[in-house]
Amino acid sequence: MSNPVHGTVAVVGGGPAGLMAAEALSQGGARVDVYDAMPSVGRKFLLAGKGGLNLTHAEPQDAFLSRYGERRARIEPLLAAFGPEDLREWARGLGVDSFVGSSGRVFPVDKQAAPLLRAWLHRLRAAGVRFHVRHRWLGWDGEGALRFAAPLGERAVCAEAVVLALGGGSWPQLGSDGAWLPLLAQRGVEVAPLRPANCGFDAGWSERFRARFAGQPVKSVVARCVDAAGAESRKQGEFVVTETGVEGGLIYALSAPLREALAAGGPATLRLDLAPGWEPPRLAAELSRPRGARSLSSHLQSRVGIKGVKAGLLRELLPAGDFADPARLAAAIKDLPLPLIAPRPLAEAISSAGGVAFEALDARLMVRALPGVFCAGEMLDWEAPTGGYLLTACFAAGRAAGLGALAWLAEK
Repeated sequence: MSNPVHGTVAVVGGGPAGLMAAEALSQGGARVDVYDAMPSVGRKFLLAGKGGLNLTHAEPQDAFLSRYGERRARIEPLLAAFGPEDLREWARGLGVDSFVGSSGRVFPVDKQAAPLLRAWLHRLRAAGVRFHVRHRWLGWDGEGALRFAAPLGERAVCAEAVVLALGGGSWPQLGSDGAWLPLLAQRGVEVAPLRPANCGFDAGWSERFRARFAGQPVKSVVARCVDAAGAESRKQGEFVVTETGVEGGLIYALSAPLREALAAGGPATLRLDLAPGWEPPRLAAELSRPRGARSLSSHLQSRVGIKGVKAGLLRELLPAGDFADPARLAAAIKDLPLPLIAPRPLAEAISSAGGVAFEALDARLMVRALPGVFCAGEMLDWEAPTGGYLLTACFAAGRAAGLGALAWLAEK
């Protein structure tokens, strides 16, 4: 084991939260070392920007804050200090302008993550931040030094303060594998098991339906579900039929109540309105019109615009007798029950819930049981839908942890 390194602040994790903590620390005059398990930093950030980097969202503040659900009260102070407009201004300071899309989502003008990350790393290095890649955190040794598995063997690092920004458990191939959770639990830190968030679900399709429709989008629908406590959630959008079930933006937006309903041992049923804007009486009237020699599929398409995968869902999920009764068929088009079996594995999820409980932290995000150790980002126990909410809170939490570490060091 090499000689311990002294006199620095160690940031463990090179994602948005860790890098923002490093920036806040370096701007405050601290000497900062960033350690990351992967060969380069920001890998999940780059993946998030593969289809266009959704930095944040431009909706009104109250609506924005509501996206954090039960953890709103914990996330709100972080966003009050560094919110969506602050994030856009910060990116502008790196030479990256942004725009608001038609859905309210905010993107860099070129929609790319790589230019932003390159400019950011250049600024951090110029400020004296040092990076150590291929350093996997292993916890603490008996003397309280950080242990890392490094290219030249195990290494001990002594730091005056530590910011842990280790991510959750989704996409473990990019470095956030959740291996840190038992390391903190062993130290008496309150943690919740990691669970998939913004995830798909298994639905148990028939082979016929799977073979014909897997990979097809289901557009312009309204979905609703009831959580374990009986509260209803309702969203409009689209989703994709997969080999095993369903995924996509509409499903991700409802993944928390669906997941919790399944975890409570109850059913999780997604109820689909396949024809938003149509009322059941009008649907029934159109479906009651004579169809002559036309097939039922042609009748559904010509009269109410139900075709393709939507018609396939009806065939998959309804008893055959319902197709002979226009009123029952119309009711099903407006309220089609899709039973879900289980969430897809955590490794496939866009993000994760669970992690370090906010109750284990003080207002500066310092671990009460471990003075001088701060936590930030997705490793905290919160979740949010896609749409820029995840990234915004990760940036804000990283900044808060960095500033918290600076304040703690000043008190020392």
